[in-house]
Amino acid sequence: MKILNFAGRRLALLALASLLLAGCASAAGADGHSSHGAHGTSHGSASNAVSSSGTAADGPSDASLMVCGGQVMGNVVSILGLESEPHTINTWSNSTFTCTYHLPDGDLVVSVQEAADQSSALNYFDAMQALAMDARPIEGLANLGFPAYETPDGSAVFQKDRMILHVDASGLPAQLGPEGITPTAFAYQLSTTILACWKEHP
Repeated sequence: MKILNFAGRRLALLALASLLLAGCASAAGADGHSSHGAHGTSHGSASNAVSSSGTAADGPSDASLMVCGGQVMGNVVSILGLESEPHTINTWSNSTFTCTYHLPDGDLVVSVQEAADQSSALNYFDAMQALAMDARPIEGLANLGFPAYETPDGSAVFQKDRMILHVDASGLPAQLGPEGITPTAFAYQLSTTILACWKEHP
């Protein structure tokens, strides 16, 4: 089977993004819980996740909760060709919501840093990019109009408003799913799904 090159996949994903919006609302869920996977029940559900220095009232936003279920979960299953939804766990600490997908070949980690405002978020993003090894800016249409970078080991990072989205697929094999995509391409594709959801449900 012929596999699209990375640039070709990006253009296809941009066209696909508008089609993802209808399924985004279910990502946060009515109760904010993570999805239950075939390998067990989720631990530390989003509705109960509390910062070590705060209370439940200081918990993650609905936008952050979207990364741990709904359309994002559906894309993980579809892209990797999984037979069922993977087990997930999530945490809320230091204003960061982290969802870990326990996949057969390693962990996928999706995190959202919630800064106080857009300026603080951009400063945090710039610091992350400066520290990331071999970081490459994502430019042109591919960045969807947001500051963004990727790393060759499998990470994609975007900054939107006061949020910093980090999809880390570096713990996964070099080729993923039926199409044999790279971890970096996988991280980028999930990022565009999440950003489409955030645009529809700010």
